[in-house]
This record gives sequence, structure tokens and C-alpha cells, in this order.
Amino acid sequence: MTTESPLLYESKASPNARRVRIFIAEKGIGIPMRAVDLGAKEQFSDAYKAINPRSQVPALVLPDGATITEVTAIWRYLEETYPERPLLGGDARTKALVAMWERRAELDGFAPVMEGVRNAAASLKGRALSGPHAYEQIPEIVARSRKRVENFYDDFEARLASERFVAGETYSAADITTLAAVDFATKAFSMPIPERHLALRRWYEEVAARPSAGA
Repeated sequence: MTTESPLLYESKASPNARRVRIFIAEKGIGIPMRAVDLGAKEQFSDAYKAINPRSQVPALVLPDGATITEVTAIWRYLEETYPERPLLGGDARTKALVAMWERRAELDGFAPVMEGVRNAAASLKGRALSGPHAYEQIPEIVARSRKRVENFYDDFEARLASERFVAGETYSAADITTLAAVDFATKAFSMPIPERHLALRRWYEEVAARPSAGA
């Protein structure tokens, strides 16, 4: 498949796709998007598997027909193709800090929520992990996931007590993943930010008010 511009396959039901939509909105660039109906299992259709054999969203099809999957890989392509309004850092120091804190947000926050939700939801029976392979749920993991999210909130409360944004003084991809993790935990795992975490709540109110948060 070839396109005149990159084409993003995404779904409003996918927190990972949301991370890319927010990134695009913050960049202020126009990327055509095509919805994949996850509820109807369109991601497993032959047509979509021809685009992404892993049956996941998001997927970015480039003008030459190449397909990029995985959020951070898509971000990297967009950052280098559209360098204005950098979200992955502007110099070696900030790039390293953004990468470090974004990774922590994904591993310590986003991933535990995903793990907990996929091992608890009846609708995901036999689909404990996304992708082309079927895995049975392990209900015992859910309690551990909740503890991991609690620790994530505690750790990021400490970080944001001294910083305006997750990676420092500038909004970045680290904030995007942290926002997606918090909203995912709140809506799908019934774990909103604790009332006592004043710094985290201050940060959340600021980033959630950005127009891109609604992307």
C-alpha cells in the first residue's frame, strides 16, 4: 500500500493509539487517520493483518508503503519528520531525561494498568495479552497490578513535587504516557489519583486541560 501522506490506523478504544493522537495534536500536524473497530475484532481481519500482522493499533503506514508500529517508534518517525515543537527533547540531556521518564511511566504505570485490565475483563478471556497470540488470564496478577499502580502514583507524586512536568520544565512525551496511564487507570481500573497526592493532581489538572488531551 502506498499513500500520499502517512496514514494512522487507530482506535478510540486504544490507550496506545491515544498516546500517538496526543503527540500528533501537540505537534500541530495533520495526519489522516483510519479507525479500526476493536470491538468488532477488525484488528484480526485479513485486511488489517496485511497492514500489521501483530493485530495491534496504532500502526502508521508511510507514503512508500512501509508500516511502523509501536508507539515510541511512531513518535520517533514523527519527531524527526516534523521537528517543530519537539516532544522527545531538544538536546542530549533533555532527550535522555524524556526517554528515561517516559520509560518509567510506561513500565511502572501504563503497563500495570494494561496487565490488570486484560487479566480481569471477562470480555478479554483468552486474550490476556494483545497481539497475534492467545494467552489465558491469570486472575492473581490483578492484585499485584493494583499495588504497582499505587506505587506508580507514590513515585510520580514525589517526582512532581519538585518538577512542573514529568521530565522537567517542558511538556514532553513523558507527560503523554503518564496522562494516558492515569486516565486508563481511572476509567478502566477504578484507580484515580489519590486525594493525598497534591502534586500529581496539580500536574494532572494542567496537562488534562491542554487541547491535545482530547485527541
